Amino acid sequence: LGSSHYIMDPQTGPYLNKRALCSPLGAARMCQLALGCAVIALIAHGAGYSGSHGEFCMAAWCFCFSMTVVIFFLDATRLYSCLPISWDNFTVTCAAFATLMYVTASVVYPLFFVRSECPYEGCHVRDFRIAVTVCSILGSVSYGAEVALCRAKPGQAVVGYMATVSGLLKVVQGFVACIIFGALANRSEFSRYEATIYCVAVYSFCFALTAVVVLLTVCGRTKSVLCMSFERFVVVCTLLEVLLYLSASVVWPVFCFDSKYGTPERPYHCARGKCPWDSKLVVAVFSFVNTILYGADLMYSQTVRFVSTRFPTAPRV
Repeated sequence: LGSSHYIMDPQTGPYLNKRALCSPLGAARMCQLALGCAVIALIAHGAGYSGSHGEFCMAAWCFCFSMTVVIFFLDATRLYSCLPISWDNFTVTCAAFATLMYVTASVVYPLFFVRSECPYEGCHVRDFRIAVTVCSILGSVSYGAEVALCRAKPGQAVVGYMATVSGLLKVVQGFVACIIFGALANRSEFSRYEATIYCVAVYSFCFALTAVVVLLTVCGRTKSVLCMSFERFVVVCTLLEVLLYLSASVVWPVFCFDSKYGTPERPYHCARGKCPWDSKLVVAVFSFVNTILYGADLMYSQTVRFVSTRFPTAPRV
């Protein structure tokens, strides 16, 4: 019988990626996992949640925790090299999105579930909910730390577009658009006028265009788009989005709050959370917010130059 002989090749490294743990980025992800697990355990043990707001917070924490588990596992085992995506773009996009989700949950949960007085269930429930809020805030910081660690520095050759300020703004724009869609779905009465239907079409088109840019970068398809370079394509798309959002930011308030078409002041008999006027106000405010974000994106994207790649790259730290 023959025997097998194993030879240690000095040219190859270990199978597991030590930097997934022994690095600032690895430490940030370990904190994300620990805090995410703590939040879910506290909710299940005694803090609890209810209603649509509680379900949103729980869904956000569970989704971010699951996403971090997958990213950490793929990074530690180097299996990300088997995926047809740009790993740097993918991870920084996920970290930026998770930061926004955690920040939102960190505001919504204490606003609806934490009270200074003890609820009927007892003071231990309030204490659990305070602990959930603290862990959620710390989770926001840990995800924000990952974004800061992966963000492209001035003068640095940029491999991942999503690591630039322009790329990160794309994630924020998409998140703000989701808030707008949520408000539109909540009794906004947008179908009342053709002008407000036009605004909804603008929000949908701009969101789809932003999603296309993000998907192209995550998939590493950044050499050229149609008949132009990817950088020029991004600038053209952003300029179009600025113009469309600017028009919607003017049209929507006119047809919702002008006395000829809508109601300038909030009706006194409207129940909170179920009032169309509130939803219209949310859409108007976040339309202006996204207009500013797209404008900032347009100004910054003028100077972005990066090295495009279709292959997964190793983490920076």
